[in-house]
Amino acid sequence: MAKDTNLVIVESPAKAKTIGKYLGPTFKITASMGHLRDLPKSKIGVDFDNGFKPDYQPVKAREDVIKQLKTAVKGSSNIYLATDPDREGEAISWHLKELLNLPDDRTFRVSFNEITQKVVRAAIENPRAIDIDLVNAQQARRILDRIVGYKLSPLLWKKIRRGLSAGRVQSVASRMVVDRENDIRGFTPEEYWLLSVELETLKKAGKFTASYIGIDGKKTELRSEDEVNKVVSAVSGSDFTVTSIKRTNKKRSASPPFITSTLQQEASRRLGMTPRQTMAIAQQLYEGVDITGKGTVGLITYMRTDSLRISDDAMGEAKGFITNTYGKDFYPETPNVYKSKGSAQDAHEAIRPSSVLLTPESIKSSLRGDQYRLYRLIWSRFVASQMAAAVYDSVSVDVTSAGHVFRANNSVIIFAGFTAVYEEQTDDEKEKKQSKLPELNENDALKLGSIDKEQKFTQPASRYTEATLIRAMEETGVGRPSTYAPTISTILDREYVVKEGKFLRPTPLGEVVVGLMMERFSDIVDLHFTARMEEHLDDIEKGKDDWQHVLETFYEGFSKTLENAEAALEGERIKVPDELSDELCDLCGKQMVVKSGRFGRFLACPGFPDCTFTKPIVVEMPGKCPKCGLRILKRTSKKGYPYYACEIKDCGFMTWDVPVADNCTQCGQTMFKLSGRGAKKPFCVNEKCSLFLPEDKRGYKIRQKKEDDKESKETTTGKKAAAPAKKKATAKKKTTATKKKTGKAK
Repeated sequence: MAKDTNLVIVESPAKAKTIGKYLGPTFKITASMGHLRDLPKSKIGVDFDNGFKPDYQPVKAREDVIKQLKTAVKGSSNIYLATDPDREGEAISWHLKELLNLPDDRTFRVSFNEITQKVVRAAIENPRAIDIDLVNAQQARRILDRIVGYKLSPLLWKKIRRGLSAGRVQSVASRMVVDRENDIRGFTPEEYWLLSVELETLKKAGKFTASYIGIDGKKTELRSEDEVNKVVSAVSGSDFTVTSIKRTNKKRSASPPFITSTLQQEASRRLGMTPRQTMAIAQQLYEGVDITGKGTVGLITYMRTDSLRISDDAMGEAKGFITNTYGKDFYPETPNVYKSKGSAQDAHEAIRPSSVLLTPESIKSSLRGDQYRLYRLIWSRFVASQMAAAVYDSVSVDVTSAGHVFRANNSVIIFAGFTAVYEEQTDDEKEKKQSKLPELNENDALKLGSIDKEQKFTQPASRYTEATLIRAMEETGVGRPSTYAPTISTILDREYVVKEGKFLRPTPLGEVVVGLMMERFSDIVDLHFTARMEEHLDDIEKGKDDWQHVLETFYEGFSKTLENAEAALEGERIKVPDELSDELCDLCGKQMVVKSGRFGRFLACPGFPDCTFTKPIVVEMPGKCPKCGLRILKRTSKKGYPYYACEIKDCGFMTWDVPVADNCTQCGQTMFKLSGRGAKKPFCVNEKCSLFLPEDKRGYKIRQKKEDDKESKETTTGKKAAAPAKKKATAKKKTTATKKKTGKAK
């Protein structure tokens, strides 16, 4: 390497490839592959008596990378550290400088909120020094987590079970799931009734439905059938009259562009992606993707952010795109500006496309399916955030009979605005059905048609999904954008929490661990305490607090609590209760329990060692077997792929299609839909039904379908279910490749 060559060190090869094409031949781009120096795994690695001095060690698995970087540094005139633009990225740059012994006068820090030619070159032309406040904030977080993890985990090993762990944020997240479960268990449902009437106009034929509101202008809730019957009796023999018509134009503004938490939530709702998947794909889009005709392009801005700020250049480009594509009416009179939360870091922008001109459809052929879906989501949300509000014509009609008021609402969009591009989805808000209203005037007399009454019971709050848990963590200040996804992954990996469908449920193990933490380490699992600690870390980042002082204050109380807990639990061993299943042992008939092994959770007979029977966990699906009418169970093949089969093996029914809760409107049998992410239209599989959808019209890939038929045939003849064709083919290729490497198979 020529001595006048500049060296740029990034974290990943993908980012190196993208940046390399912008800087020219005088720059060499190389990747550190993440952290090269960290606390040792074998010990706590923190000197408590010497200002919490960390004992950083080179990462053994990165020895070759370290050697290559040292060689590259010797032949370089200037070294630019271009790791990610957050606390952890700043810390990685600092570790690189210390580990490689980089000189102050030739070492510069640069960061890119987006990887585009303009931004990359501007950063290189305006480098800065490493921000030691950011580094210290990350050091404090790392040491805090190390203290909690390495001091508490051994206690959990001794008192509950080997292999357990505790963490400053993961323990709080586990508690939130446990608290929600306890709320559900302790919930007492209350009865209430819904009452609606179908009404018909007398002048022009027109029907609509109105719902009960109250009596004599007061909103009234119907708590019993007797109350409902009194209303029904009163209005059955009385006239219905239109007493009020209110018509207004309502505006609905767009949601702001994505931040980390909202991106993870919306990707979960719309795309079925886990937070970990979302962040991994977003990282790829940020670092760069090969686009036909353009080379490697960074498609989005940095994806770990809680700021809603948008650059003037991006807003200007969005304005031009919106007015040219949709028309001037679709752009607001003044640009939409969104205010971030008070605790948000404003170091970089909200998540947006690097260029709004790179529309999802124009680059679809260059992206993988998951990359395209996530990029389209980010692009659409950003464009919509800069558009004019949608306008609705809303009508509310009150109808009165014997003093009882019924109301009908209807809303019709009259200007699409931002909804032409994007509408946000929610987890728990169900769209209310609206009755289309005929032409009505005040004092119009109406004819009573049918009366519909329905008993209901109040429901507890739903279990958390990954999306709603992230929202709750954000609202309470637990964790930061970079920690949401790994925290949820950790509590799932530790089996403190399991997923049932899309919902999170605590396991008995998780409840025991949280119970111990709440009893002996209440501060650690206190939501407000954890949120305040995050604020302390923010203050360190801003230079308002000293990182060693924050650690000292925390450790002083923590060490005393730990000492007291160890004394109180001396000689005690906490038993984790068995998690009972609904399945009975095939051999001895005992109620089976859930156990964990190398390959995950499974069912085992509690009569071990006298009875050693085990079987995989199955999940009951909605609907009934189309062959015999018994339950349909979700099973897992030997290679880990889900399929659906009758609970009775002798029946022989098996399919890769997913049974749904809806029954066919014609024949009443269970309907199915294609497996996979995204919305799929259910279809009827009953060949005798007039709504039967033949297999060749269900959207199967030809190759996939042939293998599915083969799998189904094998299952009905007693053979075990295997993986779908595409994945089987992949596995076969891998096996062939392995044989080539290891020699010819016998």
